[in-house]
Amino acid sequence: MPAFLIGSIGVLAETSHLQRDAFNLAFREAGLDWHWSEDAYAAMLTRSGGAQRIRDYADNRDQRLDVGQIHRRKTEIFCDKLAEGVPLREGVADTLDETRAAGWRLGFVTTTSAANVDCVLDATGLSRGTFDTVVTRGDVVQSKPAPDAYYRALAALDCTADGSIAIEDNPDGVTAAKDAGLTCFALPGRMHAQSNFAHADMVLDRLAPAVATRSS
Repeated sequence: MPAFLIGSIGVLAETSHLQRDAFNLAFREAGLDWHWSEDAYAAMLTRSGGAQRIRDYADNRDQRLDVGQIHRRKTEIFCDKLAEGVPLREGVADTLDETRAAGWRLGFVTTTSAANVDCVLDATGLSRGTFDTVVTRGDVVQSKPAPDAYYRALAALDCTADGSIAIEDNPDGVTAAKDAGLTCFALPGRMHAQSNFAHADMVLDRLAPAVATRSS
């Protein structure tokens, strides 16, 4: 049985604007004079990993700080901002329902933190039980663009890459899926609209159940 794999929280819901706000507030609370504009943050999203973005930015400014503490505070702020709920992106609910009904195994395969994942699932009305497996940052040694998370998900689902599909919203995620041998469709969010998805099998403007038949 093939697997249908959601590759990031951005496939489920548009949250990048809330994440950017949370980063900037965490920076202010830490006494930093950093402010990430929307354009600057969009450029950072070409690579995965919020903590790594903080680390890279600090290194470029020759600053030493507690990256883990700032990133944890950012996650707390982000979850608070999600407390009132956030809508699923168009077509996501129907696609999850219909692919499961058709016999696909469902996975949520991301290398963001488990805390971020749980906050987004709660905010969108989903849960870990929506999926047959959930992979987060703590489950793998290497984050995307390494394919480790997809290898782990396929093993947990007892599925092969052949015939399975991943949906990703960022270039690093597409690289991870393709390196794992998967068909991968890109579903860019607002802040990824200008990213290069030439390595994806297809670029979508919305999710629909029909995507599960496009790789055949």
